[in-house]
Amino acid sequence: MNLLKSIYLLADSQTLFWKNDGVPFIETIRNSIEKDDLRAAYIGASNNDNPDYYEIFKSAMNLIGINDCRMIPSTPSEEDAAYLDQSDIILLAGGDVETGWRVFEETGLKERIAKRYFEGATLIGVSVGAVQLGWCGWSEDVPTSPESIIDTFKLVPFVISTHDEDRDWEPLIMALRLLEGRVHGIGIPTGSGIIFHSDRSIQPFRYAPHEFTFRDNQIIHNILLPDISWEFVESNGE
Repeated sequence: MNLLKSIYLLADSQTLFWKNDGVPFIETIRNSIEKDDLRAAYIGASNNDNPDYYEIFKSAMNLIGINDCRMIPSTPSEEDAAYLDQSDIILLAGGDVETGWRVFEETGLKERIAKRYFEGATLIGVSVGAVQLGWCGWSEDVPTSPESIIDTFKLVPFVISTHDEDRDWEPLIMALRLLEGRVHGIGIPTGSGIIFHSDRSIQPFRYAPHEFTFRDNQIIHNILLPDISWEFVESNGE
């Protein structure tokens, strides 16, 4: 039995409140979970546990009738850890890739989050949180060397970049060059997102994301139309 749920990768928090034909988009998350009383965990390690962003998360969850929410702090207590271990929805917030990832590794949150995903929890990554669910991030504004690449969860087999269209996705493209074509890259523009399904297809929504592939020392750039399911042959680095 496949327990894996879809992973939601959002460019920014406004997407949590987007309505499609008057229906909140995140209603699709609520409807995908066959359970009445849901628990939703918020992890703000990447923004130093800023309470303002947690309030945004709670408002979004309340919009779809989920009131049992909890912020899991960067130094989680046993009670926090127990709550996370039973959460149906886990959101990784935006902020700084390296700051958040260091907390995940040092506190055991990295293993707990991955474990809950394989047990059937739905993961949502917002901005940097979406990056962390992908193949890697980077410790600099624009990665310039392999040492600046940060290994992340790799639950989504793509390098993810968010709301960086004003720079024509330069950091993402540089990361793909440094990785020498081992994986595809996807840039998610402001106000939009993609759903990574358990069959490893992706479904963009609202605005079209940008797909980049590094091949034969060249960057190949494609636009992925929204509301279509896209299937990929994963790169083997050749």
